[in-house]
Amino acid sequence: MTTAELAGLDPEQRAAATAPLGPVCILAGAGTGKTRTITHRIHHLIDTGLVSQNKVLAVTFTARAAGEMRDRLHRMGTPGVQARTFHSAALRQLRYFWPQIAGDLPWRLLDNKFALVARATRAAGIDSGTESIRDVLGEIEWAKATLVTPEGYPAAIADRGRPAPADPDRIAAAYRAYEDSKTSEEGMLLDFDDLLLHTAGAMEHSRAVAEEFRAQYRSFVVDEYQDVTPLQQRVLDAWLGEREDLTVVGDPNQTIYSFTGASPAHLLEFPARFPGATVVRLHRDYRSTPQVVGLANTIIDAARGRLAGSRLRLVGQRPDGPEPTFTEYEDEPTEAKVVARRIRRLLDGGVPANEIAVLYRINAQSAVFEQALSEAGVPYHVRGGEGFYQRREIREAISAIIRVARRGDLGEAGRGAGLVLTVRETLAPLGLTAEEPEGAQARERWQSLGALADLCEELVHVTPELDITGLLGQLRTRSEAKQPPTLHGVTLASLHAAKGLEWDAVFLVGLVDGTLPIKQALRKGEDSEDVEEERRLLYVGVTRAREHLELSWALSRQEGGRRTRRRSRFLDGLGLPEPAAAKPRSRKRAAVCRNCGKPLATPAERIIGRCADCPSTADPGLVDRLRAWRAETAKEMSVPAFVIFSDATLVGIAEARPATVGELLAVPGIGEVKASRFGEALLALIAAG
Repeated sequence: MTTAELAGLDPEQRAAATAPLGPVCILAGAGTGKTRTITHRIHHLIDTGLVSQNKVLAVTFTARAAGEMRDRLHRMGTPGVQARTFHSAALRQLRYFWPQIAGDLPWRLLDNKFALVARATRAAGIDSGTESIRDVLGEIEWAKATLVTPEGYPAAIADRGRPAPADPDRIAAAYRAYEDSKTSEEGMLLDFDDLLLHTAGAMEHSRAVAEEFRAQYRSFVVDEYQDVTPLQQRVLDAWLGEREDLTVVGDPNQTIYSFTGASPAHLLEFPARFPGATVVRLHRDYRSTPQVVGLANTIIDAARGRLAGSRLRLVGQRPDGPEPTFTEYEDEPTEAKVVARRIRRLLDGGVPANEIAVLYRINAQSAVFEQALSEAGVPYHVRGGEGFYQRREIREAISAIIRVARRGDLGEAGRGAGLVLTVRETLAPLGLTAEEPEGAQARERWQSLGALADLCEELVHVTPELDITGLLGQLRTRSEAKQPPTLHGVTLASLHAAKGLEWDAVFLVGLVDGTLPIKQALRKGEDSEDVEEERRLLYVGVTRAREHLELSWALSRQEGGRRTRRRSRFLDGLGLPEPAAAKPRSRKRAAVCRNCGKPLATPAERIIGRCADCPSTADPGLVDRLRAWRAETAKEMSVPAFVIFSDATLVGIAEARPATVGELLAVPGIGEVKASRFGEALLALIAAG
């Protein structure tokens, strides 16, 4: 590695990259450049002749991270390094070694085990509802990840205080039935955990297999080591044998997957297992402003328990930015509407949509924000939904590019700028128009095709000599690695799904006790490790933000609902005002019917300003015309009718008969965005009537 390349690293990164061959533990805080550090370490080992590039196996926890690491290593001139997930590496090895350990016995990978687990669940006498089956499936996965057998399951959960979703003996029976169902006269089915179990077993029980593998790989790098499960550690131990050429990277502060069987113990105990190991702590945060870093430190400083003593205190390296904001709302719909409005303000100020994220604890929280963003005309995508390369329009697009490639020699149109132009011309008939279309579905298709075209342009820029065949090969590799391009829309994601990602602006929403920390953790007790893991989850969310960070919570779920919620206890001690639920509240005057004076009981009644039983003053013909206009508008925008206006809002408009935009805004359920978008058409419709 050149002096200039090393000079681009900070002192701690340089120490990690140039550490001698042997056991190395890199404690890398959020935003401290861990991927940059470990790729430079791999490159340094190869460049100094300590190991050849085809002898290195780098293991990550997601296919996306593995793809990004391969890209970096390729650009550094070391394309021969294997960067894979544990399961991908095990699958590759098992396919090679299977004849040596199992002879002619056929096997195939079980991609989806739900049906088998459902059958086993019913056979064990457990409720066979979808959620119940998923719970049993989760318990089986946890047991296998922690090396617990069906027979040992009841004792294991008792020892660890793990609550079972059903009778432990019945879950054990379902676990055994599931395992038995994978073997038949036709051969064996292996799930993803079986890949690891059989790979480890092959090397543990066959000296020839172990020696052949260890002759292939000499140096190992493991990323996100705080999330290794006992099963994954068993595989790693089998790979290593008696050798010590191992580099691990992790952050105890980001341990958030204990519920899956992951354990930070392997990271924390690394120096004890390898006496004399090099330990380097990366604490310079290059991602976030000092204001964001300061909040992250304050949150994690309050941590208790085993991991607290190992925490890294980050030091921000960026210029100052805005202070994080904290906002309390009356209800979730109001929280979502204001967040959407603030996102629109960021977009108008030049922040790209793909640099903004809304993060929440559980997936169910996304719905109200999806509706608010849709109403505000803000493009978005939900992370964790359908895979990019499995989308219909992307499959059609790649098929179209393949047809172009089959025509033969494209000449100048098949390389460089010509190839980029060819791709865009190929995608144009599929929906990649010059201007963004109006309808929601057409717009989503346009965004996906645009992201694919931008990705192709980026690949050609990195490799100018790339031809159309090579381009298709790279797209196939990225598809297999689940490495999608950047999508042009605001990201909605759970905190777990956001791990490893970052944005310019982050909105952390729904921060109330019972959600973060989640109820299941609170049942374990205030000082439980489960609650501490929830604190680390908030820390992960905070450290996703580069510059803008807004934290918010709502005191009730529905408009007009009881304000029974309390903001997350993790926000205590930050100098915020006393939680609203703890303050004496002034009683608001209840909304009453304008006709009979009785209290209005439902949100719909509050919108129209009268009881449902009281006669309406609206012209039925105007209501019908408004509904017809709504249906036509919804069809044009490719959205459900309720996204335009609810029935109650239409009745409210018909009863109020507004003549100006100001009067329209006085109708409950109509905000500035909708008044701006639909006001002219509504007022014309009312005047014409």
